[in-house]
Amino acid sequence: MGEYCYHIMTELKKHLRSYYLPVKFFFQKTIKRPFHIGNKYECPICGFHAKDLGYRGIYSEVTEKYQIIGMGQRKASCWKCNSTDKERLVFLYLRDVEKLFDGTFPEKILHLAPEKGIARHIIMNKNLNYVCGDYFAEGYSYPSYVKRMNALCLPFPTNQFDLLICNHVLEHIEDDRKAMSEFYRVLKKGGKAILQVPISPILPETIEDSNATLPSEKYLRFGQNDHVRIYGMDYKERLEKIGFRLEVFHFPDPVINKYGLNRREDIYICHKDL
Repeated sequence: MGEYCYHIMTELKKHLRSYYLPVKFFFQKTIKRPFHIGNKYECPICGFHAKDLGYRGIYSEVTEKYQIIGMGQRKASCWKCNSTDKERLVFLYLRDVEKLFDGTFPEKILHLAPEKGIARHIIMNKNLNYVCGDYFAEGYSYPSYVKRMNALCLPFPTNQFDLLICNHVLEHIEDDRKAMSEFYRVLKKGGKAILQVPISPILPETIEDSNATLPSEKYLRFGQNDHVRIYGMDYKERLEKIGFRLEVFHFPDPVINKYGLNRREDIYICHKDL
């Protein structure tokens, strides 16, 4: 009976999402936003200056138990563009480390499950050859520039892209190693991938459970009803076994404080050397 009720609520939320979210964002932007103007944080994506950040994420006991980075309910949302801490993290790396927007990066980019804020900035740079793809999950709408793609079978020849961006997607994919192999395949030699996932710093090994198939079971096991694992400290080893050379990047405290980043989250830069 409990599982049936959960299924009904999930379906109801799915159908209401298209109506509820626009109303929520309108309320946030037009009514609540003026009360949060300040000088503590700056959103690098939209330029809004705020005295605090909005709540984002889903609370779960699992997230707390395993101290999962990049998950859980937290103050992380921009009051203007709704960007999250993990979105701003990747954007800042692209802008300030890769210098993606300074007009000297003519390479080809593949962005999977693209964040609208990041995608908007890349699209504005006409010298960038930019391709976006997503799985097209039921109940969601996608911009016209996003093409239907399956990360397990990317529709591109080998050695096509200089940069691949995939931010908090692998935790949703059953065969994540197959997806990692596809990412490696489509990258050019010398290319790199930014592959972010929620990760537990206290788990030596990733937790997976093929018996957790129902959304309610996944929530109890992994902390979110559409996740299929909790990555542990062996995440780096998983990527290295595919062939990637890993580089872990961390912004200094002044950058973290200014832009409202998660000070525990690193960026995983995966290089294809061969």
